[in-house]
Amino acid sequence: MGDLLGVAVLGAGHMGADHIRRLDRVVSGARVAAVADPDTARAEEALGGIEGASVHTDAAAALDAPGVDAVLIASPGPAHEEALLAAFARGLPVLCEKPMVPDSAGALRVVEAEARLGRRLAQIGFMRRYDAEYGRLKSLLDGGGLGRPLMLHCTHRNVSSPDHFTSAMLINSSVSHEIDAARWLLGQELTAVTVLRPAPSAGAPEGLADPQFVLFETERGALVDVEVFVNCGFGYQVRCEAVCEAGSARIGEGHAMVVTSRGGAREDVPRDYLVRFADAYDREVRAWVDATRRGRVTGPSAWDGYAASVVAEAGVRALDDGRRATVELAPRPGLYAVPGH
Repeated sequence: MGDLLGVAVLGAGHMGADHIRRLDRVVSGARVAAVADPDTARAEEALGGIEGASVHTDAAAALDAPGVDAVLIASPGPAHEEALLAAFARGLPVLCEKPMVPDSAGALRVVEAEARLGRRLAQIGFMRRYDAEYGRLKSLLDGGGLGRPLMLHCTHRNVSSPDHFTSAMLINSSVSHEIDAARWLLGQELTAVTVLRPAPSAGAPEGLADPQFVLFETERGALVDVEVFVNCGFGYQVRCEAVCEAGSARIGEGHAMVVTSRGGAREDVPRDYLVRFADAYDREVRAWVDATRRGRVTGPSAWDGYAASVVAEAGVRALDDGRRATVELAPRPGLYAVPGH
């Protein structure tokens, strides 16, 4: 086991348990060395008898456990900053689920701490960059055959929202994926946000502004619109269409089986993100493990995590006051590459 990358997984909830399974059964070259969760029974259940993995209630104890070479953070967002800084202090490479840090001030502290190290340690979990369809769309846009991108039309629908979901979370939790995907696909920063609120769906919990229509402006004049509807009731759908000067390209419609019988047709719709993006999560973690074993850090950076937090905060301001909100980013440290590369 000594030649395997020993990973400490922080958080054993829905996402953390799925990553524990993935590291143990899907991704080669790694093993689960430690798990941290305040609920040790949940951590033990997530481990499911994996040998050689220790269980801790404290994240720092898991980072210091024998055999830990890297960290996968899947704990709730408010715990991410402390965990990232602790990993940096120990020189441990990190894969951190989004949001990197929910508030932009904390996200900037993470960026500044990593910049002081002079080397990247963190990869942020924007897994859509590892989805095969998103990858093909990115290659198409970068190739320039369709001309300059003018607009992105995006759809983000969930069956239902958790009990704790708020109107702001439609933007800073759900649409945060579209924020990163738009920056990556277009290779541009987002500069302003407007949020329109149709009458809430009858299926939305009382007081939740669902659905929402979010409009982003970019630094080079493209527009990105996102329909986010987290209580649509029928399934999980993520779609994106790029409209360019010489053509368009659409993704997100080719994943389901179609059953035809008795004079009709029925198409299965995924029920959640772990089904729709299962392959993307596998690719993401596999790429992280492979790069980490080679002493490299690739994928979305702490700067990408910071930018997503700033844009999401602007979106929440636009939601709250009904006005267009501008995005103000801090100067980008030289450690980080140009957005989209």
